[in-house]
Amino acid sequence: MSKTIGLIAGDGIGPEITEATVKVLNQLVADFKYIDIDLGGVAIDKHANPFPDESKAKLKEVDAVLMAAIGGPKYDDLPREMRPETGLLGLRKELETFANIRPAKVFDALAHLSSLKTEIVKGTDIVVVRELTGGIYFGQPSSNDGETGINTMVYSKEEVKRIARVAFDFAMKRSRKLCSVDKANVLNVSQLWRDAVTEVATDYPEVELSHMYVDNAAMQLIKDPKQFDVIVTGNLFGDILSDEASMLTGSIGLLPSASLGDGSKPGLYEPVHGSAPDIAGKGLANPAAMMLSAAMMLRYSFDMDKEATMLETAIQEILQAGITTADLGGSAGTQEIGEAIHKQLETALSKA
Repeated sequence: MSKTIGLIAGDGIGPEITEATVKVLNQLVADFKYIDIDLGGVAIDKHANPFPDESKAKLKEVDAVLMAAIGGPKYDDLPREMRPETGLLGLRKELETFANIRPAKVFDALAHLSSLKTEIVKGTDIVVVRELTGGIYFGQPSSNDGETGINTMVYSKEEVKRIARVAFDFAMKRSRKLCSVDKANVLNVSQLWRDAVTEVATDYPEVELSHMYVDNAAMQLIKDPKQFDVIVTGNLFGDILSDEASMLTGSIGLLPSASLGDGSKPGLYEPVHGSAPDIAGKGLANPAAMMLSAAMMLRYSFDMDKEATMLETAIQEILQAGITTADLGGSAGTQEIGEAIHKQLETALSKA
């Protein structure tokens, strides 16, 4: 049965990397359908709203959402409720995505680009599962009267168990190792987190569960990142640790992500990088992170593991061959990267 993908090309380099990604998706799956959805800056320009009703309505017609990038300096002076990022928060709320999945894989050909020693990072392959809709970012009370600022970290047991199940499921598909990160020695909410994760672990006896305080986890990610496989943690800690893990790779241009709910609504897939307005329209953007996000979409929303693996392998092969954009020390442009991946897929498909 044909699947429909909601495309959010967005701002800056978004349209360029979206075009390159759609070409390889069509190469892998001939009967995908696409619906263009306005979000962010382009939506502000067209509709005076970063997430207009027209875009919300289109979400009901799609099976997954693939987003490129939004935002740019031209929108920085707008009121908060009118900024592109507000549109993204609205999108996540509309899709009820509570689990943010951030892989951080160090490709052998690019290990030397990391700020850490090659022997430390080479072979690193981590997935951070971050709870996305709870915690201190959403807890009440929250206030700032100019003299005292208040934020409240709140998690219910069921919220923790829900994200824990997602993380355990990922661990079952990988190396069956899960590290839960908290601050249970200080925070009551973290003690509840640890207890709830431990309770869920009884349903996954094949997974080796460990617990780590967040400050130690931050240190261990730098000291010995290969000790980790899947990490599960709350919104605040996950925000910080996933960014730290991403920089082990040496470039943000290769980092995909997924934001998932309970399966009743489409998943959201997007590269971690921004809209890079300084190179927009110049054909210099690296489309690899968006293509890797598309691979996650194939695997997690459409159960197309074979096609996802083919795309990931094609990207790894061109990196190994030294075909890279400027952010990775090379001179190839967006079109050249797309064509190189197309050729790799052509060869792989002919052998399939």
